[in-house]
Amino acid sequence: MNPIFSPYLSRLARNGLIDDGQALLGLADAEVEWSAPDHPDRSALSPLFDSLPINALIFARPAEPYRTIMDYLAKTSVGPITPNDCETRTFLHDLPVAESLTAEALIPLLKQRKCAIVENHGIVACGTVSLEQPLVTISSACFACFVKFFSDFLAARTSGNPSREQQAVFETIAARLPDPVKAKPYSLAQGPFLSDADARAAICEAGAQVVNLGLVDSFFGNISYLANSILHISQTGAFLDDLADTIDPVPLNGSSCAGITASSELSAHLAILRQTGRRAILHGHPKFSVIMSMQCDRPDCPDQGNCHRCCPHERFVCDVPVVSGEVGTGPHGLCRTVPPAFSGHSGVIVYGHGVFTIGDADFNDALDNLIDIERRCRLGITKILKYHIRNNDNVI
Repeated sequence: MNPIFSPYLSRLARNGLIDDGQALLGLADAEVEWSAPDHPDRSALSPLFDSLPINALIFARPAEPYRTIMDYLAKTSVGPITPNDCETRTFLHDLPVAESLTAEALIPLLKQRKCAIVENHGIVACGTVSLEQPLVTISSACFACFVKFFSDFLAARTSGNPSREQQAVFETIAARLPDPVKAKPYSLAQGPFLSDADARAAICEAGAQVVNLGLVDSFFGNISYLANSILHISQTGAFLDDLADTIDPVPLNGSSCAGITASSELSAHLAILRQTGRRAILHGHPKFSVIMSMQCDRPDCPDQGNCHRCCPHERFVCDVPVVSGEVGTGPHGLCRTVPPAFSGHSGVIVYGHGVFTIGDADFNDALDNLIDIERRCRLGITKILKYHIRNNDNVI
C-alpha cells in the first residue's frame, strides 16, 4: 500500500470513525491509486473518478455506534437524512441515501453533495483536492447522524411514541457507549504563559486533550490563548490534535493580516476576551451538549426552525446558558451572542453547535468546565429518558 494512505487510515481509526481495515481510499494523480486494489467494492467505485470532478474518495464502513445509527437512519428516512446541527447546516446540508453501492446510484447524489450513505454498506465521500476533504466529511456525517438519532429518540420518548425498532437501536447503542468522562486524565501546563512559544505549546497540549477525550472530532472546534497582546488561535480547518504548524498569531491592534487563515470564529474569540478578561478559550463540539441544546419545550413556538440563528427566548441546559448564533460577524454572529452569556457562567452552549469555555491563566479550568458541561448534559439526557421510560433502566 502506498504510504500516502496510512495517515488517513490511521486518523479514521484513531478518532473512532472506523475499525481497522474498514475503509477504501482512492486518490487520482496520473492514474487512480487505491489503498486496497483488491477490495471487492473497488470496481463499483472506480467509475466515480471518470464521472465526477474529484481527485479523492473514501468509502468507509463506520465503527459502532455510528454504523448502527447510520444504517437505521438510511433505512427509515424518506429521501435524504436531514440533521439540524450546525456542522450539517454549514458543510453538508443533508445526507443523501443511495439505493445501492453502484456508480449509477451514487453519481447523481455525489454531483450535489459531498457524501452519500448506503444502507448496510457505509458512506462514500469525495474531495476535489485531497483525502483530507472526504475524511472531514465522514467525521461530520458520523457526528450529525449521532446527534440526529438521539435528538429524534428523545423527542419520540418525550411524546411516548418511539417505534420498536427505534427503541431497539437505542438499546444497542446505549450498551456500546463509553463511560462519560469525569475528569481530565492529568493537569495541563500551568500559566500564565509569557512567551509565544509557551502559549503555542499550551494550545497544542490542550487541543490534543480535547480530541483524546472525545470533546471534538479533531477537525472542528478551535482554541486560543492571549499572550503579549497577541491572540494565538488555531487555523480554520486545523486538526486540534496536531496544531504545531497551524496556529496563527493575531495582534490585537490589527497590525498583521495573520488572522486571514485563523479560525472562522476568530471574531467570537476576540469578543469573548474583551467581555471576560480571560486569556484561554476552548471551543469543542461534545455530542451530548449539542443534543441537549436542541431540545425545546416550546413545540408551538412560531420561531421554530430559526432556533440556530436567532432564538428570542432565554434558555439554559443544566444551568448552562444556551444561545443561538451564526459563524461570522453578522447581526446574529457568535461574536454578539456568546460573550454576554458568559456573565456569571464558566461556559456557554451554542444551539446545535458546541460549547465555549474559558480559563484565566491556562487551559486547566477551561478543559475542566468543558468536561463538566458534557457530563452534565449526558446526565440530563439520562434523567429525561428515565422519566419517560418507566421500569426500564437501560439508559446512557
